[in-house]
Amino acid sequence: MSEPVEIFCKANSSLKIKGNFILKDSEGNVFDLSGRDRISLCRCGQSKTKPFCDDTHKSIGFQSVVVARKLPPPIPKPTP
Repeated sequence: MSEPVEIFCKANSSLKIKGNFILKDSEGNVFDLSGRDRISLCRCGQSKTKPFCDDTHKSIGFQSVVVARKLPPPIPKPTP
């Protein structure tokens, strides 16, 4: 079994993705990551290379610290 994909919520920074993953756009088209198994995704919304991070968060003073927590159970979907 392969290792799970890891996503790191970096303080005041991007989302770091590490592992064997596929990234798709809103229409299901796959991004060609040229063999990368690590990428950074923008959280500040200001990157010129979205969805990828270009470090703009540093110059705009983006701040967001995420602390791990337990989510409530998912709401069951209604049965048809």
